[in-house]
Amino acid sequence: MCERPGAREKLDCSQMKTLIIAEKPSVAQDIVRALTPVAGKFDKHDEHFESDSYVVTSAVGHLLEIQAPEEFDVKRGKWSFAHLPVIPPHFDLKPVDKTKTRLNAVVKLAKRKDVDQLINACDAGREGELIFRLIEQYAGGAKPLGKPVRRLWLQSMTPQAIRDGFNTLRSNEQMLPLADAARCRSEADWLVGINGTRAMTAFNSRDGGFFLTTVGRVQTPTLSVVVEREEKIRAFVSRDYWEVHATFAAQAGDYPAKWFDPQWKKAAANAAAGNLEEADPELKADRLWQQREAQAIADAVRGQTASVTEESKPTTQASPLLFDLTSLQREANGKFGFSAKTTLSIAQSLYERHKALTYPRTDSRALPEDYLPVVKQTFEMLSKSAMRHLAPHALTALNNNYIRPSKRIFDNSKVSDHFAIIPTLQAPSGLSEAEQKIYDLVVRRFMAVFFPNAEYQITTRISVAAGHSFKTEGKVLVKPGWLAIYGKEAVDEVTDRDGAKDGDKGQRLVPVQAGERVTAQTVEARGLKTRPPARYTEATLLGAMEGAGKTIEDDELRAAMHEKGLGTPATRASIIEGLLTQKYMLREGRELIPTASAFQLMTLLRGLDVKELSKAELTGEWEHKLALMEHGQLSRAEFMAEIAAMTERMVKQAKEYDRDTVPGNYATLTAPCPNCGGIIKENYRRYTCTGKTGAEEGCGFSFGKTPAGRTFEVAEVEQFLRDKKIGPLEGFRSKAGWPFTAEMVIKFDEESKNYKLEFDFGDDKKGEESGELIDFSGQESLGACPKCGAPVFEHGKNYVCEKSVPTDAQATPSCDFKTGQIILQQPIEREQIAKLLATGKTDLLDKFVSMRTRRGFKAMLAWDAEAGKVNFEFAPSKFPPRKTAAKSAAGASVAAKTGAARAATTGAAAKKAAKKVASPKAAAKASAKTPRKAAVKKVASPAAGLQPSAALAAVIGAEPVARPQVIKKLWDYIKANNLQDAVNKRNINADAKLLAVFGKPQVTMFELAGIVGKHLA
Repeated sequence: MCERPGAREKLDCSQMKTLIIAEKPSVAQDIVRALTPVAGKFDKHDEHFESDSYVVTSAVGHLLEIQAPEEFDVKRGKWSFAHLPVIPPHFDLKPVDKTKTRLNAVVKLAKRKDVDQLINACDAGREGELIFRLIEQYAGGAKPLGKPVRRLWLQSMTPQAIRDGFNTLRSNEQMLPLADAARCRSEADWLVGINGTRAMTAFNSRDGGFFLTTVGRVQTPTLSVVVEREEKIRAFVSRDYWEVHATFAAQAGDYPAKWFDPQWKKAAANAAAGNLEEADPELKADRLWQQREAQAIADAVRGQTASVTEESKPTTQASPLLFDLTSLQREANGKFGFSAKTTLSIAQSLYERHKALTYPRTDSRALPEDYLPVVKQTFEMLSKSAMRHLAPHALTALNNNYIRPSKRIFDNSKVSDHFAIIPTLQAPSGLSEAEQKIYDLVVRRFMAVFFPNAEYQITTRISVAAGHSFKTEGKVLVKPGWLAIYGKEAVDEVTDRDGAKDGDKGQRLVPVQAGERVTAQTVEARGLKTRPPARYTEATLLGAMEGAGKTIEDDELRAAMHEKGLGTPATRASIIEGLLTQKYMLREGRELIPTASAFQLMTLLRGLDVKELSKAELTGEWEHKLALMEHGQLSRAEFMAEIAAMTERMVKQAKEYDRDTVPGNYATLTAPCPNCGGIIKENYRRYTCTGKTGAEEGCGFSFGKTPAGRTFEVAEVEQFLRDKKIGPLEGFRSKAGWPFTAEMVIKFDEESKNYKLEFDFGDDKKGEESGELIDFSGQESLGACPKCGAPVFEHGKNYVCEKSVPTDAQATPSCDFKTGQIILQQPIEREQIAKLLATGKTDLLDKFVSMRTRRGFKAMLAWDAEAGKVNFEFAPSKFPPRKTAAKSAAGASVAAKTGAARAATTGAAAKKAAKKVASPKAAAKASAKTPRKAAVKKVASPAAGLQPSAALAAVIGAEPVARPQVIKKLWDYIKANNLQDAVNKRNINADAKLLAVFGKPQVTMFELAGIVGKHLA
């Protein structure tokens, strides 16, 4: 076996090699570039790079996922309690379908006989460790792979930082605690997620139907935080209170003030109000709860003179700490409205692609104690950079010797696996607008933390008139210190001019001479109302997740709580996105609002007493235990035993629950029962009539809260009962699991002599089958039928030709033109059908959902004369036409003219058809022309049957292919391998295969057509 302590040492072992596995292709390329000066030239292969000493390859994120062993895998009845809980003694591995090819390539390299050791170069953190460990386990099969492993731990992606990392590789023994924590996190999520979801689904489905109810070890407690806040908002009862505001006139001018009670004490006020158990946060020294009392003070003081005393004292404000990921996500959400997911994606791009930021998935807000020289070099880089809005501040810091050791900034005890997010020594260029915003946030915060504190002079002025005290507070910025980096933006925050009228906000005060008496010119009692707590935004929810349900604004307290939060900085964004995807929450502007499904899930978990999933603080304790394990202070066996016990208890609670309903805070509706006019009440599963008094048996009218997998909101039920119809609503799922959109109606059922719910898909065939004549006389035609020229009308849930249904004018249908009002979940408005009939196609519509992939897509609807039906037409390619030889140009010209002629013909034909039905003779003539046009188009395709180069053939195959098919196959490959840039979708990142085609690591989509041309012969 060959020993290689570091990349700089001369390598003797010519036959044996070290396999380096990175987390993603871009990092593998960075490692190759960094090692080339010290390890020699690397040859590029399909899935790896190779030199005399190293083989470098990469995963593409997670290549494997855990699963229960075959004997524990339930094939039938997994949604029943019969096979729960599932707690296997160990877990097998299953390849992720879309990355099987990459996995096989990496495993093949790991098994090579000339590879004698491995270096884990996946991202430095818990998930990166897990990705590598699962690959290593899978490569070994039934027995361990048996090759030594070392760990590359990178904080920065600059070439020098990578080389430094290879000189300080960590041993496998050092990384075992982190590997244990990574596996425990994965297995705990599986146990709680699988068992919890199956148990709650079984519980909700036990009276019939199938009601998928997903839960997760971290996502469900996070949801509980949002639901609890919404419950407080809904339960909030606003109260009236009054404030007394005055304007006092002094010799130098006027100033505002607000009445307050100088004798007020919080404890005494709460005791007087009878709040013995919990203090009322609305009780304050400047609030009065009786209008007459406030008015009496205003009347007594108005026009009176007042004595003035004031106290002035200096105060300072330190800059906020350096960013960790959560604080960066919160700041970006507050300033720019970026989601947590977007901010993480941008920060990752600045780290990986631009090499401009250090590792972003960090929970630390401090730097290592030996990092002072690097910080100085970074300031020097910034001072010389082309970023004019930042360079002067960096120069100021260098000239004034601001960069000094400080325990607040440099503290090894506060540095975890990674240090705070700061700029690297590499000045970025070519940043997108969003990237520049995030980079600026990080750089400003980085510089601000070294600048002096901001200094203020705070003045508190008390004006006493007629025995009543009024307070005015002034705050003047004396020395901006670190605020200078933020300029006017920060000064505006300090001097809140809107708040200055209130008399208790920071403002410049007019001077008052010693002993001067001032006059109360205007005094008024203002009536106000208490406000409910604010809904969570992503910024405030991230803060609450960090404190396991408690929003913590203070930086130092947050640091103390950071190991007991919900999730980790790296996973919080995906947790929030998961709750939005599963429709447990909705985004409205920047607010996050829980849905009816979320309330129903929380009601169930509380009713079953599953506190581990309904109390955020308890999940915070699990995260703390994982952190202890990372530091070697808790064993893997102990942690998993606790998770298994919690899983068993959760399943048992659901399995043995025997009451008719689950207790909860349910709604009483204002809309009456459609059958008897009684009161409709909500219970856990249904909305039910409870008779005229609300406490009777009722008339029997009731309906489920979750038809076809979609849970009604209370407001929707109110509207539904009032109008007896609702929709179209999205989010329903068929028994096969396919999504659909539909209207619902409440109809009287003769058999049961009561009302019931039904889906209304538009029963258009009823008239055709019964011979009932359809009357379109009250409707306006949308245009001419493209098949026969007759008028097209709205009918049921379709747009139909007048001659496709029985009417007075024609009892027997002679045409079959019909198109839906909802196609693949995309509502088709009347205006769009009118446009299709007039011009041959609609606008580009963006809410279609594929039945095969279940993904959204954009398309136009277009009349396909050859097929005789409406089809999809996709937006034209954004790629510019390739300019080649004159022959190609001429061919393109012919094709363009032919296409234009065809478009003109189609347009003319559509207009003509709108006026009258085309004659059979004209139709035959048009039909005869069609093949000739098709032939011209075929001749005009210059790239038909072109031979791809070897590099291109490795991507799309070696057979001759037409140019449009090349682009299509290339795009299929790009999308299948997620090679579009996370920040700018117009950029394409090259993997090993595409690097040979592109000739560089990244290209824009506009370059693609030109590049492809060079690889076709």
